Amino acid sequence: MVFVAILMADATASAKGETMAEEHLIGGTSCALVDGETGVVASVVDGDTVKLDTGIEVRLIGIQAPKLPLDRPDFAAWPLAAEAKAALERLALGQPAIVRYGGTRRDRYGRALGQVTVLPEDSEEIWLQRAMLDQGFARVYSFPDNRQCLGALMNAEREARKSGLGVWSDPYYAIRAATDQALATEHDVYDLVEGTVFSVGERGPIVYLDFGRDWATDFTAVLSKEATETLTAEGLDVGTLMGRRVRLRGWIESHDGASMRVTHPEQLELLDDGE
Repeated sequence: MVFVAILMADATASAKGETMAEEHLIGGTSCALVDGETGVVASVVDGDTVKLDTGIEVRLIGIQAPKLPLDRPDFAAWPLAAEAKAALERLALGQPAIVRYGGTRRDRYGRALGQVTVLPEDSEEIWLQRAMLDQGFARVYSFPDNRQCLGALMNAEREARKSGLGVWSDPYYAIRAATDQALATEHDVYDLVEGTVFSVGERGPIVYLDFGRDWATDFTAVLSKEATETLTAEGLDVGTLMGRRVRLRGWIESHDGASMRVTHPEQLELLDDGE
């Protein structure tokens, strides 16, 4: 059975909302999901992962909460990680839940990758991903093989960011300027980066969005062939991005300057009218 009710309504609203003139998400408005497993939330691992009483561990696809060490050596907790876990516990712990799928269903660790709704007896159902974004305890985090409902999730993130809730009150999560030279010192860090595209280059099937004159040291977005093809199919010619202001989200890498790999359209927002 395909589930479209509340989630689809939210996605449609995001596609028609008044903020779209200033932040235009390419793609991401569909929200058709297939019902999956049910169970009771028995425990919360962190701000974006729960375990059901059936034994299934579910990664809340579409969001990323601040990370806890979770027994990883030399891993420092991100700011507000404990608060995010506590927020998810308040929402979900002990509640009956349903997992719904809109893409790849399992990750390499065997976790389910789904949108999760809890069904409290004394209140309306709660879409956990959206609720965590509403409170500012997560950011949208998308994948090329899981692109459903991102319009609605981006809308929720945007409102929390404008209100300075949760992570958006902490400088650690501030949106980075593409011209920030400190980006070159970052590695394997998930961030949001904004800037004006200085030039667009191609090397074989790969497209490069450069944000400064020196492509070897300034920030660069590296668009895969698949991302470019999907953007074209969505009506955006990447060659027209020169001189346009954009926001990118993804993992920062450092190779002769900071870069970010873009594998699907929802990693890129157009910000031409400012915010």
